[in-house]
Amino acid sequence: MSREQAAAFLRALAVANPVPETELLYQDPFSLLVAVVLSAQTTDAAVNRCTPALFAAAPTPAAMAALGAEGIAPFIRRIGLWQGKARNVAALAALLVERHGGAVPADRAALEALPGVGRKTANVVLNVAFGESTMAVDTHIFRLGNRTGLAPGRTPREVEDMLVKRCPPELLRDAHHWLILHGRYVCKARRPECWRCVAIAHCNYRDKVLAPA
Repeated sequence: MSREQAAAFLRALAVANPVPETELLYQDPFSLLVAVVLSAQTTDAAVNRCTPALFAAAPTPAAMAALGAEGIAPFIRRIGLWQGKARNVAALAALLVERHGGAVPADRAALEALPGVGRKTANVVLNVAFGESTMAVDTHIFRLGNRTGLAPGRTPREVEDMLVKRCPPELLRDAHHWLILHGRYVCKARRPECWRCVAIAHCNYRDKVLAPA
């Protein structure tokens, strides 16, 4: 896919959804960070069912650290990998208090030094909480980038770099929201719903599904 074609693909998504937002529930950078950590290999909907009660019990890093993994666990038992996530959330909250005065740092290296925080999570926090033009590549974007030809790559980082290169700068901040939502609801893993795709004219996928089953 050429740079011009990629730009047209993204602009079609932008027209259809001018003000995209994350579907995770959050109130501030800390609750966003925790929600994104909890969302690994779990749906946003599942996380959103757990976090209101968790954040009511522990709205700050200090309160979350005081809960500890054992106190966090009962709130998140319904999501995947909850034991490890409880440990990570407790540990990252403690480090936020110890190293950053209880504030979420607007710095990639500092974020990635926190337990449970990788490049994708850091990209989401930097984008949503701090307004940076980052590209967070999850399974939906990785699949979509390769399937459509928008950003083929063997690894999430390769797809990320290609998307950043091809995306018009003025669209970059919102692009990962458009792509995540498009991959989640239209360009689905098992059977893409191409007949609903607003960017179909700019897609290179050969086996388009043009009608419902």
